[in-house]
Amino acid sequence: MLDFLSTVGRVIIAFLVATGRLVLFTANALFHLVTPPYFPRLILKQMIDIGYYSLPVVGLTTVFSGMVLALQSYTGFARFSAEGAVSAVVVLSMTRELGPVLAGLMVAGRIGAAMAAEIGTMRVTEQIDALVTLSTNPMKYLVVPRILAGLTMLPILVLVGDIIGVFGGYIISIYKLGFNPATYLTKTYNYLEFMDVFSGLVKAAVFGFIIALMGCYNGYNSKGGAQGVGAATTNAVVSSSILILIFNYIITELFFSR
Repeated sequence: MLDFLSTVGRVIIAFLVATGRLVLFTANALFHLVTPPYFPRLILKQMIDIGYYSLPVVGLTTVFSGMVLALQSYTGFARFSAEGAVSAVVVLSMTRELGPVLAGLMVAGRIGAAMAAEIGTMRVTEQIDALVTLSTNPMKYLVVPRILAGLTMLPILVLVGDIIGVFGGYIISIYKLGFNPATYLTKTYNYLEFMDVFSGLVKAAVFGFIIALMGCYNGYNSKGGAQGVGAATTNAVVSSSILILIFNYIITELFFSR
């Protein structure tokens, strides 16, 4: 019994220690996020890495998701003679839910892993210590540009992904399912509201912050050589994905609960 309690106690203490370390890292990052100086060249580089180079992955994901969503919606609604609701389901699902979540998960797998690997390699090779020796704040130089880029570029990626996803649903609905183009576009426009798009963009900004934060945190605290960098990379992707799904529910509850 005592062995069981001691095991449970160690797990709880380790969880609380990790949570506290993450909270302190987040508070430190937020403090440096709102205080100068900044490194515009580094911020622009991270924006290009996160936004421009992630666009093909996000575009492919959302266009095929929109196509599949149109097909599945039509198959289900045809049983109730409600095929006309396909356009509404596609546009609302993409803007509210699928666009932000799919883009967040894709960027977490691509960018979160890269951030953790890059910063983790700098940690185990003592490059971060060298920055401190040169009187350069590692939070300002490494963490803040990535967080700013994540906050600004994820909403843009999601907005583009929403358009591409809705276009994918339009292509399938018109050329495969036989919908009238003008009617489909009219229903899409009539059902879409500003809050649907805005809630998705808010989700995207939060997801971008989470991805950058977890990538930087796991890389910054990595240790143990190459094996530690690999573990940090894995932890960054897994933790980012889990937090994206958790905060997706929280934000949806805040926006659409009645």
